[in-house]
Amino acid sequence: MAVLNVNPTRMELTRLKKQLTTAVRGHKLLKDKRDELMRRYLDLIRENRVLREEVEAEIKEANGHFVKATGVMSKESLDTALLVPKQEAYLSVGSKNVMSVDIPVYSIDWRTGDTSDVYSYGFASTSFELDEAVDRVNALLPKMLKLAEVEKATSLMAGEIEKTRRRVNALEHVMIPRYRETIRMITMKLEENDRSSRARLMKVKDMMIKQNIENHQANPDTI
Repeated sequence: MAVLNVNPTRMELTRLKKQLTTAVRGHKLLKDKRDELMRRYLDLIRENRVLREEVEAEIKEANGHFVKATGVMSKESLDTALLVPKQEAYLSVGSKNVMSVDIPVYSIDWRTGDTSDVYSYGFASTSFELDEAVDRVNALLPKMLKLAEVEKATSLMAGEIEKTRRRVNALEHVMIPRYRETIRMITMKLEENDRSSRARLMKVKDMMIKQNIENHQANPDTI
């Protein structure tokens, strides 16, 4: 493991120990975030599967009614009935923050509050099956928006999980080991310097003692 390019000083050692503590704490927080993101992601996956099955089943049922309507109505009558829509829907897009992920929230505002405004034709010249098809599609729209919201949230959550996973791995396998190896290297270097300093001091002390002994022997009357 490569070490950081720093000077082996006590000040640098103290700074690196603080950074190591921060990195370890950050690693734990990121792991907790990753685990919580995974839990919510799996919940979204399950919700998405249920919603998609429901939407696909209801679309199939609406299409069935529409196919039956085409069988009992002429193409001209059907085109005329659906030519000019009577109701209008306005899509509003908001957002909510979930674990640092901005997830879109979709909502519908209708031009009028009257549910019968979805029928853009008179009932006298159309079939019951067309009414059923229009009613099913109208009732399905909020669920389709919910499905789109969940699928987008799932995609965004997956991206955030991947980013968090990379950060956790970088701290766990690169930064934290590098800090520890650098701290170990500086500690060993400082201990080596301390041993060298003590050896030099002891040698100087021995030389001074030896010099004092020699001076005393040369001048025994000197105190």
